[in-house]
Amino acid sequence: MVSCGGNRLYDESVIIPGAKWDNQNVPYFDVTVDDTLADYAFYLNIRHLESYSYSNLYVFMHTEFPNGNVTHDTIECTLAYPDGRWMGKGSGTMRSAKIMLNPCLRFPLSGVYRFEIEQAMREKELRGITDVGICFEKQ
Repeated sequence: MVSCGGNRLYDESVIIPGAKWDNQNVPYFDVTVDDTLADYAFYLNIRHLESYSYSNLYVFMHTEFPNGNVTHDTIECTLAYPDGRWMGKGSGTMRSAKIMLNPCLRFPLSGVYRFEIEQAMREKELRGITDVGICFEKQ
């Protein structure tokens, strides 16, 4: 799995059982933030099989702030070049992609943030995604 650098706030992933991401399976990550002055690079980590049928992945990111406010974003993750070669690192049948979501994120509030990642492709059961996670690197 692609991991963050050494100076990270958070770096966790979950395994997608059987590499079949059901749209009802919504992994979540609870991130405790104490420093509201630091800047962080925010990444989405995706690990997939080379047999994955698409060159991209759409996800819905639901973020709950410590004060209870919630935001919803639709994110397209490009996993392959236009010529079909996979981006990311890997060998054999696995590829790991570290996708930059925000190069300079500052958390507005201290406390616990919940990040939920929902697969947003047009299939109920998306085959070929093995792991999904998030990472925050302090800048």
